[in-house]
Amino acid sequence: MNVDQSLILIALLMLLLPLVGAGIAGLLGHQLGRTTTHRIVNSLIGLSFFLSFYLFFIFVIKRHLAIDHTFYTWATAGVVRFNVAFLLDPLSATMAMIVLFISFMVHIYTIGYMHDDPGYTRFFSYMSLFTFSMLILVLANNFLLLFFGWEGVGLVSYLLIGFWFKRDSAVLGGLKAFLVNRIGDIGFLLAIAAVFLYFNSLNYHDVFLQVPLITTKTMSVFNHPVSVITIICLLLFIGAMAKSAQVPMHVWLPESMEGPTPISALIHAATMVTAGIYMVARMSPLFEYSPFMLSTILVIGGTTAFFMGLLAIVQNDIKRVIAYSTISQLGYMAVALGASAYDAAIFHLITHAFFKALLFLAAGSVIIALHHEQDMRKMGGLAAYLPVTYITFVIGTLALCALPPFSGFYSKDIIIEAVQLSSLPGAYYAYLCVLAAAFVTPLYMFRTLFLTFHTKSRIEDSLKGHIHESPWVVLIPLILLAIPSVIAGQMLIGPMLFSQTKLLGDAIFVLPQHNVLETLATKYHGANTMALEAGTTGVFWLAMAGIITAWLFNVRFPHWSDILKKRFYWLYVILQNKYGFDQFNQKVFVKGTLETSHLFYDVGDVIVIDGIAVNGSGRVIRWFAQTMRRMQTGYLYHYALVMLLGILFFLFWFMWG
Repeated sequence: MNVDQSLILIALLMLLLPLVGAGIAGLLGHQLGRTTTHRIVNSLIGLSFFLSFYLFFIFVIKRHLAIDHTFYTWATAGVVRFNVAFLLDPLSATMAMIVLFISFMVHIYTIGYMHDDPGYTRFFSYMSLFTFSMLILVLANNFLLLFFGWEGVGLVSYLLIGFWFKRDSAVLGGLKAFLVNRIGDIGFLLAIAAVFLYFNSLNYHDVFLQVPLITTKTMSVFNHPVSVITIICLLLFIGAMAKSAQVPMHVWLPESMEGPTPISALIHAATMVTAGIYMVARMSPLFEYSPFMLSTILVIGGTTAFFMGLLAIVQNDIKRVIAYSTISQLGYMAVALGASAYDAAIFHLITHAFFKALLFLAAGSVIIALHHEQDMRKMGGLAAYLPVTYITFVIGTLALCALPPFSGFYSKDIIIEAVQLSSLPGAYYAYLCVLAAAFVTPLYMFRTLFLTFHTKSRIEDSLKGHIHESPWVVLIPLILLAIPSVIAGQMLIGPMLFSQTKLLGDAIFVLPQHNVLETLATKYHGANTMALEAGTTGVFWLAMAGIITAWLFNVRFPHWSDILKKRFYWLYVILQNKYGFDQFNQKVFVKGTLETSHLFYDVGDVIVIDGIAVNGSGRVIRWFAQTMRRMQTGYLYHYALVMLLGILFFLFWFMWG
């Protein structure tokens, strides 16, 4: 067995272990019991993670050549084959490692968080199945298998968000996520159909090789010729907008907070919400031939980064603050994609996975300590009660606020500089948005930190005597996530961004345009240079200004917040209403759909089908029967008269017809 075959078997085993765990927990969980179930499932996820780490070492550190392997053929259509096949390269190996590391930490954390939940084993089954679907998505070498994993992630996320199905808010949150993602999936499915139509293949390698030949082809849209590549990229990005919560299809993500906290970490850190970012990065050879779509992504990403960050300022639920920060950071990743800095987008995806999972799990530790209280207005002074949770939350906050030497500093700073170098239309707008977001992010995150762990305690007296640090099964994942939140940026920026062969550079395709990261690689010689020069950048001082502002308005002069709220009450109302997206969707789409359905019912069902087709035909037959009945008089002279008239009619017809 050669090296490539060994790596393929390792990848296959890595993929199947979570599926086996899902089956054991789902089918045998009640018979095995809680302890045995979580031991088996966590062991399988842990083994899968270590296999993924080995693949990461081989493909990212050792730079092994990409492997494109077919396992079997699903179906054939003429000369086209639909295969179950893997693509092992630096991008897929990196994504698999991140997904499994976050999943492994969340599985361990779940033992403590969901200890008393009656759906304990079912929860482990869903999480493992979610991990399996995500691995299918990142390992696929063709659009069809990618769509299979894409839909699997969407389905299981619906089950996880609505896990507490006896709560109406959880059911509605899961339904909202499901419906919004189905809208995006329509665009994604149409994109796959267009790819098959014009490229006659769904294999990445075959499609990417043909892209230069398709650039001149157009299709008519409202009697205007539009590039086929642009149409395909637009449809692909519609799918990415729904999965990765870009404006205006972001509305489902805050509602997903109704699910258990471990799921908030799993979905919002490195898995479902980053699937769209990964997909656009994987399809970069297509997007590079559509400057219009790159500009569109820049504008949408910049808008998402800044305006969704503003919404986090007025949130009082600790999980919703972190959820809106996720949307904002996804906007940063989208901006990097629009600036053709695909490696930087994936790099931020990786660093964000660590500190965002850390923040969600630390917030869950706070929620456990306060007996599932999530309102920050009922917290305060928790640093003395929860020291480990406090320290890890501080680390996650500093990483999210992009302060050196924490991991978020390197990835976010690179994105801001990359978009500054872009010359595409919309790049300057995106640059201003991400700069403003660099101030807003510390503002809402340190507000959360101060209201939760500092300031005067606002905790109910009945709870104060029962507050204590979470058990070690909860704290261990926090500590393990805090470590890469500090050092991952310094360790990974070299091999991922500043090496001769970058994350996407040695895959089975070559980017057709100049990568802006090459310019930044000549400016910085490594992580230390970036950290030392941080104090000379405006981004650093914007972050410091955000921290100081949060301290002034929440610790030193808290009454200033009330004064500001009264002075700009109109702005506060706009932010509280989330820019009216939910009201618009409710009035236009929900109410509009109901009104349309009522119209179709009143006209189509009541009038046309019941009134005309069913009851109308019955009335016609009854009228005809009653009319014919009157003709049956029983008198012979009546019948003779009718016969005579009939003979005369046919006689005239024969003579003059």
